[in-house]
Amino acid sequence: MNTVTMKWLLRREFWEYKGSMFWAPLAVAALLVLFVGGTVVYGLATHHVPTHVTINGQTLDGVKVGVTLEATRRIAQLGSSVYLGASLPLFALLTAVIFSYCLGALHDERRDRSILFWKSLPVSDGMTVLSKAITALLVAPLITIVLGTVASLLLLLISCVTLSIGGVHVFAYVLSSPDLYLSPLRLLALLPVYVVWALPAVGWLLLVSSWARAKPLIWAVGVPLIGLLLVKWISLAAANVNGEPLGLMPYAQDVVARLLGGIVPGIWFGFDGVPSAVRTDPSGAAMDGLVSSSYATLAHADAWLWALLGAAMLYAAMRLRRFRDEG
Repeated sequence: MNTVTMKWLLRREFWEYKGSMFWAPLAVAALLVLFVGGTVVYGLATHHVPTHVTINGQTLDGVKVGVTLEATRRIAQLGSSVYLGASLPLFALLTAVIFSYCLGALHDERRDRSILFWKSLPVSDGMTVLSKAITALLVAPLITIVLGTVASLLLLLISCVTLSIGGVHVFAYVLSSPDLYLSPLRLLALLPVYVVWALPAVGWLLLVSSWARAKPLIWAVGVPLIGLLLVKWISLAAANVNGEPLGLMPYAQDVVARLLGGIVPGIWFGFDGVPSAVRTDPSGAAMDGLVSSSYATLAHADAWLWALLGAAMLYAAMRLRRFRDEG
């Protein structure tokens, strides 16, 4: 693969979709810092430091001016270990961005006839489709991780400053906490897991985008849902005839979840193929537990079989792009 060509193809995708991939999450991150940070400052300025604080379900009593060193350490430890939770809205936005991007990536260029220009360049259909898959699986999540980390750090900084003004000095403990520096790296370590689980959904959406002449959203969502309804109907019919259903619904639901929900970060914790220990405690005691639990989902062959199916759908999208150039 020509790395220089791939670099320019990735730049092309970023330039064309900079609004949804960069500016939209940047705006959401700015709003998070503005409103959440403003709420923290206003609340502590108006009501002073509270007598207790609940962080991640854990309540710390005695949080007030003159707080003990042990309580201060606990506040700093919890804050530095869970501060990335503030970036969850950005990852919800990431799901919508990747979904809309994949549906339009190959369809829009046929609709506006720009495919004729791109095909005149010495770039293969395979590299073009692969660049779009890499953009969805790696580039967009990396942008979200960076922006989410920056926004979370700013909110943590605002909280520390506000607490310090109220007499609770946590700066030293937060800065000396390993979780402050390791949490972004742990989040980044989840990216390979996300790639494996999102590959079927990205492959399906790009396949529909390369095939559908019009309304790719209806095809992408409608086909799996109609298939699910047909399986439900067949199962009910079998129950009426034989007295018991065929038991196909769990498999059909997994298929729909893979094809439509695979791009949701953390979706792997909801599948039946995941070991029960992972499903019951996906977060573990800390982010280390979250990372190890996530990688444990890759020990099941089901994840890799679906990844191979996703790769097959990407290959089909490459072949379809070679012949579909109508408007």
